[in-house]
Amino acid sequence: MKTRTEYDSMGPIEVPKEAWWGAQTERSRQNFKIGGEKMPPELLRALVLVKKMAAVANQRTGKLAAEKSLAIQHAADLLLKGENWDEFPLVVWQTGSGTQSNMNANEVIAHLASQKDLIIHPNDDVNMSQSSNDVFPTALHIAGTFVIEQNLLPAIHEMIGVLEELEEKNQQVIKIGRTHLQDATPVTFAQEVSGWRSALEHNENMLINSLAELRQLAIGGTAVGTGLNASKAYERAFIEALNEETGIHFIGETNKFHALANRDAVVYVSGALKALAANCMKMANDIRWLASGPRSGLGEITLPANEPGSSIMPGKVNPTQCEALAMVAVQVMGNDTAIGIAASQGNFELNVYLPLIAFDLLQSVRLLTDALHSFSDNCLKGLVVNKERMADLLEQSLMLVTALNTHIGYDKGAEIAKKAFNEGTTLKKAALSLGYVTEEEYQNWVRPEKMIGENFDDYL
Repeated sequence: MKTRTEYDSMGPIEVPKEAWWGAQTERSRQNFKIGGEKMPPELLRALVLVKKMAAVANQRTGKLAAEKSLAIQHAADLLLKGENWDEFPLVVWQTGSGTQSNMNANEVIAHLASQKDLIIHPNDDVNMSQSSNDVFPTALHIAGTFVIEQNLLPAIHEMIGVLEELEEKNQQVIKIGRTHLQDATPVTFAQEVSGWRSALEHNENMLINSLAELRQLAIGGTAVGTGLNASKAYERAFIEALNEETGIHFIGETNKFHALANRDAVVYVSGALKALAANCMKMANDIRWLASGPRSGLGEITLPANEPGSSIMPGKVNPTQCEALAMVAVQVMGNDTAIGIAASQGNFELNVYLPLIAFDLLQSVRLLTDALHSFSDNCLKGLVVNKERMADLLEQSLMLVTALNTHIGYDKGAEIAKKAFNEGTTLKKAALSLGYVTEEEYQNWVRPEKMIGENFDDYL
């Protein structure tokens, strides 16, 4: 491999000749050969954007010459448009501040921005008014905000729409409800679906609320929170330029010591992601239980047959989208645990688990976004309601006896249910044989359509 010699404060080092990065990136590349998890592209885009906005702010405050600022901005735009992320070869498992990835961005941009008669220095120019310690958490917050607002929230909204359609179509379909995996009183299938839909609406609101914390940025704190080598004017100009560029209302974190040392905003967001994952797993499990069978399970719904389900059993179809969504949920819950532990490990003026936190947060958002789209398209949109099966199970249920409580009391109702179960008869036959109700009373009182909520007061 052909190389060129690059220099930093530690001296010379050989760098691949065609690489855009410089000495500090190369040292990290050689010293941290750990795993294969690279910095997420969402974070790299945010890092490059931070460099562009810093150049704008430094120019507006008179600290950086216009010629250099425009060169840095142009180089950043080339990266953002071309997405040459191969020039960012560093793994997650590096310094906990993300310093090497910050320098990777500085060096690549300096390489692209430098010309024959204009030399751009990675530290003095691209990193002007910055430190890795405020740049990396700023990039993390920007990246998290972007992917949640632009990707995850639309995926949630799409699934809510699919569930609303399913709900609307099944307003009159009455089925047996279940608690503890045992028969309970009736519900409509629409009501059951509304529980899934409402859960996602709550998750949507949780994420929107958590973004208020994520939109607060550490920029301007530099190394330890004091803002050394930066200025309040620079911070204001940075935020102003960023908001102009993105159309999102970011603000500067008022206490930079907190902004550098604590990652509670990410913990908050990750908690909302975990809540979404928990509700997704619940919905996925409900659906695969309802679709169990096709002949020896509940069989109340049928899922799309997207692919063969077995390498040995011909004709088998499995609830694969449910399983995929459930696995994503488990991964997100694991990521949340890792984020929480990492966030607790800030020492004095800095948290040094930033690359791990960034990787896990962005992976959680990416997985949930993809899984929700997949589940909506490949499962929910093709779900078929087996109305006859729902009606059969409803008719067989012993818990319809609950409707008699207000008329004959709990104890007599329990006696009817036990008699019907032990003798393998219907509730009606057991109730009549015990003499607790007449046939007319039973017909008037045990009516599933009057037990589903909307008309229950009239029924009493």
